[in-house]
Amino acid sequence: MSSSSARFPAGTTIKRVLVANRGEIAVRIVRACRDLGIETVQVYSEPDAGSLAVKLADVAIGIGPASARESYLNQPALISAAIFGGCDAIHPGYGFLAENAAFAELCRRKGFIFIGPQPEVIRMMGDKAEALAIARRAGVPTIPGSDGLVADVAQALAVASGVGYPILLKASGGGGGKGMRIVDDPALLERDFTAAQSEARSAFGDPRLYIERYLTDVRHVEVQIVGDGDDVVHLGERDCTIQRRHQKLVEETPSPALDERLRDAMTSAAVRLARDAGYRSVGTVEFVLDNGTREFFFIEMNTRLQVEHPVTEIVSGIDLVQEQIQIASGAPLSFSQSDVGLSGCAIECRINAESAARGFAPQPGTITGLRLPAGPWVRVDTHAVAGLVISPFYDSMIAKLIVHGSSRAQAIARMQRALDEIEIGGIETNVDLHRRIMASPRFQAGVFNTRFLDDLLGDPAATEASLPSARATA
Repeated sequence: MSSSSARFPAGTTIKRVLVANRGEIAVRIVRACRDLGIETVQVYSEPDAGSLAVKLADVAIGIGPASARESYLNQPALISAAIFGGCDAIHPGYGFLAENAAFAELCRRKGFIFIGPQPEVIRMMGDKAEALAIARRAGVPTIPGSDGLVADVAQALAVASGVGYPILLKASGGGGGKGMRIVDDPALLERDFTAAQSEARSAFGDPRLYIERYLTDVRHVEVQIVGDGDDVVHLGERDCTIQRRHQKLVEETPSPALDERLRDAMTSAAVRLARDAGYRSVGTVEFVLDNGTREFFFIEMNTRLQVEHPVTEIVSGIDLVQEQIQIASGAPLSFSQSDVGLSGCAIECRINAESAARGFAPQPGTITGLRLPAGPWVRVDTHAVAGLVISPFYDSMIAKLIVHGSSRAQAIARMQRALDEIEIGGIETNVDLHRRIMASPRFQAGVFNTRFLDDLLGDPAATEASLPSARATA
């Protein structure tokens, strides 16, 4: 890991980066650039004019009104800001345009370094059906399902009959749970196929679907990889099983579900896939792990920095944002696989302005008071300050709370202490839900699946009563 710009190769001209994002990730990028001696230009929409990222950056440029479509998704406005700000490179963060191949191509065409993978790789891995085909060619296990895209309901019925119900309809160009339908009855397939197509078209402009067998007792485990186009290394795995509406809520590393054999197999598969793609940048290869059979299957690759990257940074000591910037500049990886040492356990809780009791509905408003946890082995990534308005126009995440421990039990205890220190006034948050999660015997035992939150919120007593059988499965 390096904290200076000395590693940049001769002739590299990155001196100023446009931060094409907002919130905590914008703050994170600004700080990483400052550590590297790089200046930053922060773009902002009208409601973000007083944001922490704007205050920390060297230059700030307004790009439009609150609507993301007219500001953070406005590609001409972002390019104009980069030109006006004298930038050499553009960092998209995550979300918004981070996995938009057309934007990456536009940056390249206009002479800016896009801090992320090649546009061709973004497009290739962003197409879920193509990504599955690449995984199969690389010998990476994939969930039984359709061999590519499903053209119509008749084909879907034929595939589903061979795969066996329940099945999962998935959007080829999607993610985040959009364009997905679980179908357990052939009589409902036509209805759900049409609905999934419509949602995929609306969300991604791409109605194409493919089919997978729906696995009912799984964990979500992902592998952090870093590549420079010539070599790829992994930085271990993260367990992202605890989710609401297919959105991650708690992440940890290492996964309590993996033994060394499984860990070696999964990380090797991730590296193999990224190498076959000629991957250059940081990225994440995502898998599901069947709790019953102990088989794992590739589901997708995220060609960007992940929200949960801090847990990997804490156990590895490697600054992923700096590494991403340096690779984009043309530098080779600063470490080899043998240099990577992973120490202890890290857990991240996403602190959101949302109501678990109201179906995780966002709770916009103004933060009237704020006390964030601190102390040994506690990290908080946030853009929040007292007086910040949590806007209905953007994601409801306020902060990421990350802790480290020499053991998982110690990390959980530290997270409980840190959660007890948080005070956020003026808005409803999910802090109490995180306290419940950390106190759950199932979570503490490390034996849960992607239905954990549904069980916890639906019938806590029944959830805890199932712990012995869950332990037996583990």
